[in-house]
Amino acid sequence: MRLSRRRHGERSDSGENPYWISFSDLMSALLVIFVLAIAGLMMQLMRAQNDLEAERTLVREQEETVQEQRDRFAQQIGTLQEAEVVRAEMLTEIQDQLHEQGIEVQVSDDSTVLSIPTEVLGFEATSYEIAPEHRDVAVTVGETIAGVIESDERYTYLDTVFVEGHTDNVGFDGLEGTGNWGLSTFRAISLWRLWSDDLPAESRLDQFRSADGNPLFSVSGYGETRPATVAQETDADRAANRRIDIRFTVVRPTAEDLEAILESAEQDEA
Repeated sequence: MRLSRRRHGERSDSGENPYWISFSDLMSALLVIFVLAIAGLMMQLMRAQNDLEAERTLVREQEETVQEQRDRFAQQIGTLQEAEVVRAEMLTEIQDQLHEQGIEVQVSDDSTVLSIPTEVLGFEATSYEIAPEHRDVAVTVGETIAGVIESDERYTYLDTVFVEGHTDNVGFDGLEGTGNWGLSTFRAISLWRLWSDDLPAESRLDQFRSADGNPLFSVSGYGETRPATVAQETDADRAANRRIDIRFTVVRPTAEDLEAILESAEQDEA
């Protein structure tokens, strides 16, 4: 009987415990779940990292695009500023060279206009012809302008040079009723014709071309609408307005250039 009990006990002791098996399975399941959770977390982290890197790349590209636009604007502004500096230098040189030859001309405060007074060209109140005694001086002015703008090809900074005629405020009925408008225009034409006929070949002003291939110089008249003196009560006041202005305009960014930069910025913002 004792032997039978020991064997029965041995079988009981050496048999599998159903509770221990359930706990092992639970731990294995938890381990699998933990591993899967870690894997899922790692995948989420990798996705988040990729998204962050993509966002950083997009921000970097946008910053580069903005910088490119700033550079383009800066280049346009830099070119314009350089052109304005060169223009001021040219007008000062023209004035100085003419002064050395006893010819007095004026440069506007903004360094854009060279004004040739009536003392140089000799325009009478109702006349547009340049008198013979003034022709040599007028030719010298043209030669000086040509030499200065041609030096170092500085004329490439210019868009247009306007030869502008002006009158005093005294009414004029000649030139088939064109009045002061016609008188001022013919004054500018007279000077331009003199330059075209009498300037030597190397100084001809009609040889210069703008960036678009058109003639650099043009002629216009403004009558009495742009007076040099506020009051015109004396002969000296009126004589100051019988003048020729040479207006130098510089090459500027075109509307197409600015629109292209603006459209590029709008597309990047969208």
